Formats: sequence, C-alpha cells, structure tokens
Amino acid sequence: MRAAYFKEHGGSDKIIYGDYRDPAADTGEVVVRVKACALNHVDMLLLDGRFPPPEGLPHVNGCEVTGTVETLGPGVKGLATRQRVIVFPGFSCGTCEFCLRGERTVCLRYGYLGAHKDGGYAELVKAPAANLVPLAESISFESGAAVPLAMLTSWHALIAQAHLEPGQTVLVQAAGSGVGSAAIQIARLIGARVMTTVGSDDKLDFAKSLGAERVVNYRTQDFVEEAKRWTGKRGVDVVVEHIGGETFERSSYALTRLGTLVSIGSHDTHWGKLDLRHVYSKNLRILGTNLGSIVELRTILDYVAAGRLKPVIDRAFPLEDARAAVQHVLDRKNKGKVLLVP
Repeated sequence: MRAAYFKEHGGSDKIIYGDYRDPAADTGEVVVRVKACALNHVDMLLLDGRFPPPEGLPHVNGCEVTGTVETLGPGVKGLATRQRVIVFPGFSCGTCEFCLRGERTVCLRYGYLGAHKDGGYAELVKAPAANLVPLAESISFESGAAVPLAMLTSWHALIAQAHLEPGQTVLVQAAGSGVGSAAIQIARLIGARVMTTVGSDDKLDFAKSLGAERVVNYRTQDFVEEAKRWTGKRGVDVVVEHIGGETFERSSYALTRLGTLVSIGSHDTHWGKLDLRHVYSKNLRILGTNLGSIVELRTILDYVAAGRLKPVIDRAFPLEDARAAVQHVLDRKNKGKVLLVP
C-alpha cells in the first residue's frame, strides 16, 4: 500500500510518501480501506519525538479514521466487506482493574491507533473489530473523521468530567483547533454560555459562528481579565484547557469558586504550574481526561446525523501531500480539522 510515514524524528520534512507494508488482519481484527484521516496534535508529538512510537520507527501516524471494511480476520462477525465504518481509536486490555471498573481509558495497557500502532495516514489500516462503529450514510467520510478523537474527547471532558449544566459559563481555549471547535458546539448544545480564545483576528468571526458569545485574541488581550469582565468579576464555571504551560496556570485564574479546569492535552508543553493557594482557597477541581467511550461516540454520531453537532473541517489534503498538511497544522493556520484523503 501507499502511506505517509517517517523513519526519523523532526518536522514535516521527515514525512515520506511511498510504499509501506500491507496490514494483515489477525484473529478478531479488520483491515479498513481509509477514506479520510484527520490530523491531531498527538501526530505532531509523535513526529517530533516528544511521544516516541512505542513500537519504534518507521511509523504511520493517524488516530481519526473513517473508511470501508476491506478484509475480515478469523472469528470476526457482525461486519461485512465494503461496510462504512468509523474507527474508535482507543485500545484497552479489558482485564486489568481499571477496565473491569469500566474505566478503559486508564487501562494499564491503553493505546491509540496511530500512536501505539500504525494509523490512518495510509490507504489501509488495521484495527480490532470491536473498535469499528457503523458510519451512517448521512455522515460523510470527511465529517466522520473529525469525530473520534477531538469531538469525543471534548464531549467526555464537558459531560462526563465537568458535568456541565445549562446556564453555566465555559472558557474554551483555542477555538481554531479540532478540540476547541468541538467543545464550543457541545457546550452550546448543553445550554451553556461560551467564551473562547483565538490566536489571530481572522479567527474571530469563525469562533462566533460556532456559538461563542465572547472571543478573545490571546496575543493582544489578557484572557483572564476578559473572562472576569465577561462574567462580572465572577469567573467562569469551567475551562477546557489543552495547551499547557503558562496557559494552564492562567486558565485556573479565570475560574470562579468551585470551578473546574479540565486538562485534555498539552500542545505547547507537557508542563504547567498551579498556585495551590488559589486551588484550595477556591475549592477548585483540576481534572484530567483522555478520549471517552464507544457509547459516547455513538451518541455523538447521532447528534451529527441529526445536524445538531457539526464537525468543522478546515481543508482536506491528498495523502501524498501529507507534508503540507502537517505543516499547515504546525503553522496554526487551520480553523477546525485538517484531513488526509487517500
């Protein structure tokens, strides 16, 4: 098959487009013909070596995949060749103490498609049959590819972790990202009010079109002060944070008493500071989360099919232009998800 892969760490120039080993379906597995694969920040961490692929190099990135069933491995039932599917990207063992408690995202052997195994920057990809979810005809392959990591993680962060309620106020960092554009929509779906940040003025109208009531350019404005001004000095109830570093620390200052900060990533740096006096005096909740469940993914797909949630696609690149697609994301030019289409 043809794939976009890398044999050494670095920038987008390290990506090679060419022949790569074909995946073969073992017992309980399926090979999927990729129709669309969305780029995610974890791809950038894998590429530059901050998150080295556990199986070593060469490696194919790509966590968010839609396609059609190509071949079925031994013992697979309930699926048919050429069936439209979306791949749930998380793998778990099903037997450790956390899996048995129903908390598979913290499985002792948890992994991601495209991170712990070769992913969707390719014509074909292999996944456990249990991870395949039917994709409705009403949802395009491109829209579906923007759902299984970014939108699912945002959903789990706001609904399962922060327990967001109608009327509450939410600060969503980085509206132009896949996570940000999804979190704004989900918060509005619940009935919450949303403030968000962007890195350039050309994204202001974009963020407002998603439902944000207040949009702040973090390069020219202090988002903490703007959050206090927006809420009448009170502070917001929830912050969705996925940048890390100084943004993580300052996000906590934007919270009201009993507020919740949900950390779902670290685009800038894996490190962040907290003023613990601020945390305990205001009884803040600092939570971490990664991904969600297949049940939640099915729920989101129902909302997408009904037109109540809309995956935001910035643009799609041909698979052979993977270098350009990755650089587009690294330059933070995207408004929503960037896709690769074989």
